[in-house]
Amino acid sequence: MAIQEVRVPDIGDFKEVEIIEVLVKVGDSIHAEDSLITVESDKASMEIPSPLAGTVKELRVQQGDRVSKGSLILSVETVTNPAKPPPALTPNSGAAHLPSASSPPASMSVSPVAKRPSPQTVVDHEAFKKAYAPPSVRKFARELGVDLSRVAGSGRKQRITQEDVKGYIKDVMGLGLPSKNAATAHSGLGIPRMPEIDFSQWGEVETVRLNRINKLTGEFLHRNWLNVPHVTQFDQADITDLEAFRQALNLEQEKIKASKITPLVFIMKAVVAGLKAYPRFNTSLDPSGEMLIQKKYYHLGIAVDTPDGLVVPIIRDVDKKSLLQLSDDLKEVSTKARERRLKPADLQGGCFSISSLGGIGGTQFTPIINAPDVAILGVSKSSMQPIWNGKEFVPRLMLPLSLSYDHRVIDGADGARFTTFLAKMLEDIRRLLL
Repeated sequence: MAIQEVRVPDIGDFKEVEIIEVLVKVGDSIHAEDSLITVESDKASMEIPSPLAGTVKELRVQQGDRVSKGSLILSVETVTNPAKPPPALTPNSGAAHLPSASSPPASMSVSPVAKRPSPQTVVDHEAFKKAYAPPSVRKFARELGVDLSRVAGSGRKQRITQEDVKGYIKDVMGLGLPSKNAATAHSGLGIPRMPEIDFSQWGEVETVRLNRINKLTGEFLHRNWLNVPHVTQFDQADITDLEAFRQALNLEQEKIKASKITPLVFIMKAVVAGLKAYPRFNTSLDPSGEMLIQKKYYHLGIAVDTPDGLVVPIIRDVDKKSLLQLSDDLKEVSTKARERRLKPADLQGGCFSISSLGGIGGTQFTPIINAPDVAILGVSKSSMQPIWNGKEFVPRLMLPLSLSYDHRVIDGADGARFTTFLAKMLEDIRRLLL
């Protein structure tokens, strides 16, 4: 055995070409003519094959590096006599047609009976030729009878990789296994990935990395949207009298230099009354989908806008607290959220969520359910509107409400009943005392 270096062979006039894919890793066993890296210029892409067989001992390049003739790619511990050098590389306007691996990697075991993913699959040879894939992937697809024109590419510029072909086979065979052809590995929906687009081709761009909260929130909301069948019920509440009462309370609060009361605390109280009147809104669906877990407590999640993104801390035992206590709780959790002092326990154990955009604007929106809750209330900005009272139009302060609910648990009639109930509670807050 001996350690031998593998370098970039003569690739014609191409110099300082970018590596867009590294096809092997340290420890891999490779055969002569197996592809090692894929390089791409502004005119062509091509794979660089190995001139010998053995085990990869050290990688000297990574994706994004630029290489030319003679650049060191890796070192190999040889096990057999080197095969004859591969034919010269001839780049063209697409992927160069180079020799590639003659068998799929060990991670993809394919038996003879499973070579074709479906007996109904007919390969469109013209479309196959036009598919954007390197030679090794084309050969791999031919061996398995996969029409590349049907495979969504997840590589750079929508380039089809070997993993994409494997994922396509799994999807077609109904194996329900995660693949790169699925937007989410856990849903089993087989949703095609969004294409990778080079936006810089149209003008100047800047890449900004998402912070941790953005990424976690995005993943969480994406999961909820895909797994929960959403329906949104819109309504509005006349809060003219409520607002007059609130302003009077705040004048008293101002005299004693106490916290002001926001409209949100009244909404929280109305929501708890709604959860008591319609207990199905205070449940969670068991993972089996066969049982409902009925909650006997009333903890509300309140969406808070922070410089880092959206967080939803929990206000506990809303049914047992006064308006003043809830105002203090809201102020406390909002401050902790913006100062990044929330603990994991502060974000867990909610029953129902409220997302209020009233301080910003807007008329209506469709909030995404904060699963495992089965509903969420969106609150938009109130506005004065002419309302017919049976004799004449009178100016009234109207508050838009948007209730999103899980249609597996709640039907449309109950959704409408819940928002109607909330509107009644807010129109006459004396009802909250009943």
